Amino acid sequence: MARPDKEAAVADLKERFSSASAAVLTEYRGLSVAALKDLRRSLGDDATYTVAKNTLTTIAAKDAGIEGLDEHLTGPTAIAFITGDVATVAKGLKNFAKDNPALVIKGGVMDGNVLDAATVVKLADLESRETLLAKLAGAMNANLSKAVYLFAAPLNQAARAMGALEQAAGENPSLIGGSGDQTTTPAGESPATATADAAEAPETADAAE
Repeated sequence: MARPDKEAAVADLKERFSSASAAVLTEYRGLSVAALKDLRRSLGDDATYTVAKNTLTTIAAKDAGIEGLDEHLTGPTAIAFITGDVATVAKGLKNFAKDNPALVIKGGVMDGNVLDAATVVKLADLESRETLLAKLAGAMNANLSKAVYLFAAPLNQAARAMGALEQAAGENPSLIGGSGDQTTTPAGESPATATADAAEAPETADAAE
Protein backbone atom coordinates (compact mmCIF):
# COMPACT_ATOMS: atom_id res chain seq x y z
CA MET A 1 0.00 0.00 0.00
CA ALA A 2 1.43 3.36 -1.05
CA ARG A 3 2.14 5.93 1.66
CA PRO A 4 -0.71 8.28 0.68
CA ASP A 5 -3.11 5.32 0.79
CA LYS A 6 -1.80 4.31 4.22
CA GLU A 7 -2.24 7.85 5.53
CA ALA A 8 -5.78 7.95 4.20
CA ALA A 9 -6.55 4.55 5.75
CA VAL A 10 -5.15 5.65 9.13
CA ALA A 11 -7.17 8.89 9.00
CA ASP A 12 -10.32 6.93 8.20
CA LEU A 13 -9.77 4.44 11.03
CA LYS A 14 -8.98 7.27 13.45
CA GLU A 15 -12.25 9.00 12.53
CA ARG A 16 -14.17 5.76 13.01
CA PHE A 17 -12.62 5.17 16.44
CA SER A 18 -13.37 8.75 17.46
CA SER A 19 -16.97 8.87 16.25
CA ALA A 20 -18.07 5.34 17.22
CA SER A 21 -19.71 4.73 20.59
CA ALA A 22 -17.78 1.45 20.75
CA ALA A 23 -15.74 -0.92 18.59
CA VAL A 24 -15.40 -4.70 18.65
CA LEU A 25 -12.29 -6.39 17.27
CA THR A 26 -12.77 -9.79 15.69
CA GLU A 27 -10.77 -12.42 13.85
CA TYR A 28 -12.55 -13.51 10.71
CA ARG A 29 -10.06 -16.09 9.37
CA GLY A 30 -11.99 -18.94 7.77
CA LEU A 31 -15.18 -16.99 7.07
CA SER A 32 -16.35 -17.05 3.49
CA VAL A 33 -17.21 -13.93 1.54
CA ALA A 34 -20.87 -14.90 1.75
CA ALA A 35 -20.64 -15.28 5.53
CA LEU A 36 -19.04 -11.84 5.86
CA LYS A 37 -21.88 -10.36 3.83
CA ASP A 38 -24.40 -12.04 6.11
CA LEU A 39 -22.61 -10.65 9.15
CA ARG A 40 -22.60 -7.11 7.79
CA ARG A 41 -26.28 -7.46 6.91
CA SER A 42 -27.14 -8.72 10.40
CA LEU A 43 -25.51 -5.69 12.04
CA GLY A 44 -27.73 -3.37 10.01
CA ASP A 45 -27.41 0.35 10.62
CA ASP A 46 -26.04 -0.11 14.14
CA ALA A 47 -22.47 -0.82 13.01
CA THR A 48 -20.07 -1.01 10.09
CA TYR A 49 -17.81 -4.04 9.77
CA THR A 50 -14.38 -3.20 8.35
CA VAL A 51 -11.34 -5.36 7.63
CA ALA A 52 -8.23 -3.47 8.77
CA LYS A 53 -4.47 -4.00 8.86
CA ASN A 54 -3.12 -4.34 12.39
CA THR A 55 -0.27 -1.88 11.88
CA LEU A 56 -2.57 0.83 10.58
CA THR A 57 -5.14 0.11 13.29
CA THR A 58 -2.46 0.48 15.98
CA ILE A 59 -1.46 3.90 14.64
CA ALA A 60 -5.08 5.04 14.20
CA ALA A 61 -6.05 3.94 17.70
CA LYS A 62 -3.14 5.84 19.27
CA ASP A 63 -3.97 8.91 17.18
CA ALA A 64 -7.52 8.66 18.58
CA GLY A 65 -6.16 8.55 22.13
CA ILE A 66 -6.68 4.82 22.68
CA GLU A 67 -3.88 2.96 24.44
CA GLY A 68 -3.45 -0.76 25.09
CA LEU A 69 -5.09 -2.12 21.96
CA ASP A 70 -1.90 -3.71 20.61
CA GLU A 71 -2.34 -7.05 22.41
CA HIS A 72 -5.66 -7.62 20.61
CA LEU A 73 -4.21 -6.86 17.18
CA THR A 74 -2.84 -10.27 16.24
CA GLY A 75 -3.96 -12.28 13.26
CA PRO A 76 -6.47 -11.07 10.66
CA THR A 77 -8.59 -8.32 12.17
CA ALA A 78 -11.98 -6.94 11.27
CA ILE A 79 -13.57 -4.23 13.39
CA ALA A 80 -17.24 -3.59 14.06
CA PHE A 81 -17.50 0.16 14.61
CA ILE A 82 -20.72 0.64 16.56
CA THR A 83 -22.77 3.76 15.94
CA GLY A 84 -26.06 2.39 17.28
CA ASP A 85 -26.97 0.30 20.30
CA VAL A 86 -23.85 -1.40 21.73
CA ALA A 87 -25.73 -4.28 23.38
CA THR A 88 -27.59 -5.09 20.16
CA VAL A 89 -24.37 -5.27 18.10
CA ALA A 90 -22.53 -7.30 20.76
CA LYS A 91 -25.46 -9.71 20.87
CA GLY A 92 -25.46 -9.97 17.07
CA LEU A 93 -21.74 -10.78 16.98
CA LYS A 94 -22.06 -13.29 19.80
CA ASN A 95 -24.97 -15.10 18.11
CA PHE A 96 -23.19 -15.07 14.74
CA ALA A 97 -20.06 -16.55 16.35
CA LYS A 98 -22.16 -19.41 17.76
CA ASP A 99 -23.24 -20.40 14.26
CA ASN A 100 -19.88 -19.51 12.70
CA PRO A 101 -17.02 -20.53 15.02
CA ALA A 102 -14.51 -18.99 12.60
CA LEU A 103 -15.58 -15.58 13.92
CA VAL A 104 -13.66 -14.90 17.14
CA ILE A 105 -14.25 -11.87 19.35
CA LYS A 106 -10.83 -10.59 20.42
CA GLY A 107 -11.69 -7.48 22.40
CA GLY A 108 -13.06 -4.03 22.01
CA VAL A 109 -13.08 -0.35 22.90
CA MET A 110 -15.82 1.67 24.61
CA ASP A 111 -15.59 5.23 25.91
CA GLY A 112 -11.85 5.16 25.21
CA ASN A 113 -11.31 2.10 27.40
CA VAL A 114 -9.96 -1.18 26.03
CA LEU A 115 -12.15 -4.23 26.77
CA ASP A 116 -11.17 -7.87 26.76
CA ALA A 117 -13.19 -10.51 24.92
CA ALA A 118 -15.05 -11.62 28.06
CA THR A 119 -16.26 -8.09 28.74
CA VAL A 120 -17.48 -7.69 25.16
CA VAL A 121 -19.45 -10.93 25.49
CA LYS A 122 -20.99 -9.62 28.72
CA LEU A 123 -22.21 -6.57 26.81
CA ALA A 124 -24.23 -8.96 24.68
CA ASP A 125 -26.13 -10.05 27.80
CA LEU A 126 -27.31 -6.50 28.50
CA GLU A 127 -30.79 -5.40 27.50
CA SER A 128 -31.09 -3.23 24.43
CA ARG A 129 -31.48 0.54 24.66
CA GLU A 130 -35.09 0.30 23.47
CA THR A 131 -35.93 -2.24 26.19
CA LEU A 132 -34.29 -0.13 28.90
CA LEU A 133 -36.09 3.01 27.69
CA ALA A 134 -39.40 1.15 27.68
CA LYS A 135 -38.81 -0.01 31.25
CA LEU A 136 -37.80 3.50 32.29
CA ALA A 137 -40.92 4.97 30.70
CA GLY A 138 -43.06 2.38 32.47
CA ALA A 139 -41.47 3.17 35.81
CA MET A 140 -41.91 6.91 35.24
CA ASN A 141 -45.58 6.46 34.32
CA ALA A 142 -46.14 4.38 37.44
CA ASN A 143 -44.47 7.01 39.62
CA LEU A 144 -46.45 9.79 37.94
CA SER A 145 -49.68 7.90 38.59
CA LYS A 146 -48.73 7.56 42.24
CA ALA A 147 -47.87 11.26 42.43
CA VAL A 148 -51.19 12.27 40.84
CA TYR A 149 -53.03 10.06 43.33
CA LEU A 150 -51.14 11.56 46.27
CA PHE A 151 -51.86 15.11 45.13
CA ALA A 152 -55.51 14.36 44.36
CA ALA A 153 -56.21 12.39 47.53
CA PRO A 154 -56.38 15.43 49.90
CA LEU A 155 -58.64 17.25 47.43
CA ASN A 156 -60.97 14.30 47.23
CA GLN A 157 -61.05 14.03 50.98
CA ALA A 158 -61.81 17.75 51.30
CA ALA A 159 -64.60 17.46 48.75
CA ARG A 160 -66.14 14.55 50.65
CA ALA A 161 -65.89 16.52 53.92
CA MET A 162 -67.61 19.56 52.37
CA GLY A 163 -70.36 17.36 50.99
CA ALA A 164 -70.92 15.77 54.38
CA LEU A 165 -71.01 19.20 56.06
CA GLU A 166 -73.49 20.50 53.51
CA GLN A 167 -75.77 17.55 54.11
CA ALA A 168 -75.51 17.92 57.89
CA ALA A 169 -76.22 21.66 57.65
CA GLY A 170 -79.35 20.94 55.68
CA GLU A 171 -80.58 18.74 58.49
CA ASN A 172 -79.38 21.08 61.30
CA PRO A 173 -78.81 24.74 60.17
CA SER A 174 -77.36 25.67 63.57
CA LEU A 175 -74.14 23.83 62.59
CA ILE A 176 -73.20 26.72 60.31
CA GLY A 177 -75.00 29.53 62.23
CA GLY A 178 -73.19 32.81 62.80
CA SER A 179 -72.18 34.32 66.15
CA GLY A 180 -74.43 37.42 65.87
CA ASP A 181 -77.37 38.41 68.17
CA GLN A 182 -79.85 35.61 68.52
CA THR A 183 -83.00 35.32 70.60
CA THR A 184 -82.68 32.62 73.18
CA THR A 185 -85.64 30.32 73.29
CA PRO A 186 -86.50 29.09 76.83
CA ALA A 187 -86.80 25.41 77.27
CA GLY A 188 -90.24 24.16 76.39
CA GLU A 189 -91.21 27.21 74.32
CA SER A 190 -91.36 27.38 70.58
CA PRO A 191 -89.62 30.18 68.68
CA ALA A 192 -93.02 31.65 67.80
CA THR A 193 -94.06 31.90 71.51
CA ALA A 194 -90.77 33.59 72.46
CA THR A 195 -91.25 36.16 69.71
CA ALA A 196 -94.81 36.95 70.81
CA ASP A 197 -93.71 37.42 74.43
CA ALA A 198 -90.95 39.81 73.34
CA ALA A 199 -93.49 41.89 71.38
CA GLU A 200 -95.85 42.20 74.37
CA ALA A 201 -93.13 43.23 76.83
CA PRO A 202 -93.28 47.05 76.17
CA GLU A 203 -97.07 47.15 76.71
CA THR A 204 -96.70 45.41 80.05
CA ALA A 205 -94.12 48.00 81.13
CA ASP A 206 -96.49 50.89 80.21
CA ALA A 207 -99.31 49.31 82.17
CA ALA A 208 -97.10 49.12 85.24
CA GLU A 209 -96.51 52.91 85.05
